[in-house]
Amino acid sequence: MRIGIDVGGTHTDAVIMRGSEVLAATKAETSANVSDGILAALETVLELSGIAEIDVEAVMLGTTQFTNAVVERRELSHVAAIRLGLPSGRGLEPKAGWPDDIAEALGGRSYLLEGGFLYDGRELSPFDERAATAVVEDIAARAIDCVSIASAFSPMNPEPERRMAAMLRDKLPNVRITESHRIGRLGILERENAALLNAALLSFAERVVSSFAAALKARGLTCPFFVSQNDGTLMDASFVREFPALTFASGPTNSLRGAARLTGLDNAIVIDIGGTTSDIGVLQDGFPRESNLVIEVGGVRTNFRMPDILALGLGGGSLVDEQGTSIGPKSVGHRLMQEGRVFGGDTLTATDIVVAAGKAQIGDVSRVTDLDAGVVDAALTKIRTMLNDGIERMKPSSDALPVILVGGGAILLTSKPDAAAELHRPEHSDVANAIGAAIAQVGGEAERMVSYEEVPRKEALAQIGQEAVELAVAAGAERSTVAVADIEETTLSYMDGGTTRVRVKAVGEVALLSGAAS
Repeated sequence: MRIGIDVGGTHTDAVIMRGSEVLAATKAETSANVSDGILAALETVLELSGIAEIDVEAVMLGTTQFTNAVVERRELSHVAAIRLGLPSGRGLEPKAGWPDDIAEALGGRSYLLEGGFLYDGRELSPFDERAATAVVEDIAARAIDCVSIASAFSPMNPEPERRMAAMLRDKLPNVRITESHRIGRLGILERENAALLNAALLSFAERVVSSFAAALKARGLTCPFFVSQNDGTLMDASFVREFPALTFASGPTNSLRGAARLTGLDNAIVIDIGGTTSDIGVLQDGFPRESNLVIEVGGVRTNFRMPDILALGLGGGSLVDEQGTSIGPKSVGHRLMQEGRVFGGDTLTATDIVVAAGKAQIGDVSRVTDLDAGVVDAALTKIRTMLNDGIERMKPSSDALPVILVGGGAILLTSKPDAAAELHRPEHSDVANAIGAAIAQVGGEAERMVSYEEVPRKEALAQIGQEAVELAVAAGAERSTVAVADIEETTLSYMDGGTTRVRVKAVGEVALLSGAAS
């Protein structure tokens, strides 16, 4: 038995599952104190299912806490940014191009040192021991306890980052460090940004993980817990403490994975309609299609692995104008139950339109019977057009794909869009995100640039694949179940030696005996 919980900005959803069977589900408003909301969700699903705490093997959590912290500029620690790459990049310091408010939230200490490598493995410049020692002394004097380290092409050769980290830990045993090769992809500026954001969240992550663990313990659950990553896989509690930023965008990812499990479809378009937005993503072989674009988190460019999601300003709480021709992007959000007309409020929302059209039985229908039929029809057409256009934008080809509708606002789409091959509304679709968390596997990803002229392709793929496997095991996967799930090869024709960029993803089942809710 597994429990899946997804803590969103508006709702906290929870399910308890035996294999693929949903034994109980609940959907409640997210509380100001997230732990209280988790406790309430646990209480509800355990009571509804009649399952004893001892029979729960693991709890899987999806959370927006770390994303929200970056977006809202709160709970962020001051970070010392160390870059090893001189003489390259001298004129472009860390945090270049960042919004002023988040750059200030992380503090202003940056250090540029010699070191790093080139893409072909040649040394860019030798590591400067004396300069590195001076940096360590300065960080110690300033009592900075969170540090990010990035060196040129560290995914190819991380030794400079490891050496710098070792020197810091020798002087400052309690320092929290993010080495960029462990979290970002190739591209030093975006990878450095990813490491900086992660380092800024490390202290907060310790508090969040401890809070989650305390909530589980308070409910009598001693099983391990795992947290959703943004690629549709999980990581255990200890891994979250090190890499909280890997949870960015895990909410939409969970919804896509849950949609795949509920329908049995591995290739489809998923529309997750919430209170404020409709997130449209693509399932490819059961996992979310990843974005190939540079991703901005809170205005900061990063190169995290992130799902390719189109977010439309359309949800159950979206505001509707008097003519019904304009819907969203403004929304009453989590206040829908207080401000929507069918719930006793005075604000016309998309939910009110669907109820007025007789397409859903929610709230008090008598409060929308005065709406003009033309306004209702115009609004329904607008909703359908917005979602149909979104499907067209996300389709991987001209061929129509099945569309899976999930989320609490799924009632908004009242008929099959023209761009969809077929429309699926699975049972328990309103808690698909919690189901996605509950059934997720543990994953790891490795990326390298290799020359097949120097290293045979088969040997290179085996080496990179093994790195991905080891990362999955470190994140909490059972080694015997881990296998390579995806290989992406991109030929870089402008480089010498037939250089190819290789990315390998490995996934495996949760190692239930290795994780600990602590």
